[in-house]
Amino acid sequence: MGQLERTFIKQLEKGGLESSFIPGFIRSLAKTISLDPQLNHLQINERLQYLGWDGFELDYHTLQLAVACFEANGIENIGKMPLK
Repeated sequence: MGQLERTFIKQLEKGGLESSFIPGFIRSLAKTISLDPQLNHLQINERLQYLGWDGFELDYHTLQLAVACFEANGIENIGKMPLK
């Protein structure tokens, strides 16, 4: 795992997301972005809340890290992204 991915995961943990929930959250986030890449930060949070992630709010900078990770790894390979 590269520095970008480590930073992204640390930001998720810092935001209050438990490490055991991170893989599922990343899959939900990737799916949300891939279905409609034109969504803004607030719309993405609304969709994630609809999917059951209402206990966590993604901040703008962490979203930008996520997008960079997805672009670097290919969003279709997100399930294979090493998390540890």
